[in-house]
Amino acid sequence: MEQASRTALGAALYRAAHQIQDVPPVFADPLALRIVGPEAERSLRSGEDVHARRPSLRAFVAVRSRYAEDCLAEAHRRGVRQYVLLGAGLDTFAYRAALPGLVVFEVDHPATQAWKRARLAEAGIAVPGSVAYAPVDFERETAAAGLARAGFDAGRPAFLAWLGVTPYLPREAVMETLSFAASLPGGSEIVFDYSERAEDRDGAGRRAHRELAAGVAAVGEPFRSSFQPAALLAEVRRLGFSEVEDLAAEALGARYLLGRADGLALPGGGHLMRARV
Repeated sequence: MEQASRTALGAALYRAAHQIQDVPPVFADPLALRIVGPEAERSLRSGEDVHARRPSLRAFVAVRSRYAEDCLAEAHRRGVRQYVLLGAGLDTFAYRAALPGLVVFEVDHPATQAWKRARLAEAGIAVPGSVAYAPVDFERETAAAGLARAGFDAGRPAFLAWLGVTPYLPREAVMETLSFAASLPGGSEIVFDYSERAEDRDGAGRRAHRELAAGVAAVGEPFRSSFQPAALLAEVRRLGFSEVEDLAAEALGARYLLGRADGLALPGGGHLMRARV
């Protein structure tokens, strides 16, 4: 892969569309529209862009970002001062939300990271000194190697967010990254999302999954893994995490979407898992 991730752009467009379409936003991001650019913003506001017309996927992208940043805030209060974004894409946290003493390590493929840095410059978004970039070609090296090169201290606790990535990796790569997170010092934590197996979904869920799978495959980034929740929960616990929480659509909706007048709801099949060392 020598081009920027198309699915990373898709996630950014969902976050941007959420700022326009869903009032009040579950996940407020004042830079979401700036980083996708004025042309994309016009398309989203007019409703021409498909990301403005998919409320359930838009809701999931917004909720997973909100949940990860809520968990990060808790970790920071406990004293964690390293934040690792695995597959950072066009995430804007480091450029809009300063937590005292926090260093943000953005890990991504070199092509995607170069594209992001160009987008930041074009949008006039300043890069604070608290950001450390870790370009990693995952076909040639591990996230751990790239992080070490960027100044990450594996001897100190860290909070890791890994959003919108696991479906595109083989199972072995997912477990390798989770093993790395489990090897970090006590107090470290990872939040990641994953997809349920198609065969475990209802009819509507299977159809929605097929449509989404066809879409990402068409841009050259096919789905490569999905999980049975109870089995994954057991595997993650065996890695040595002391606390593990798995949240499906119903639990996430109860936490973030109750009482909304617009009826915004989450699709089935997507989960968020939080695991603490």
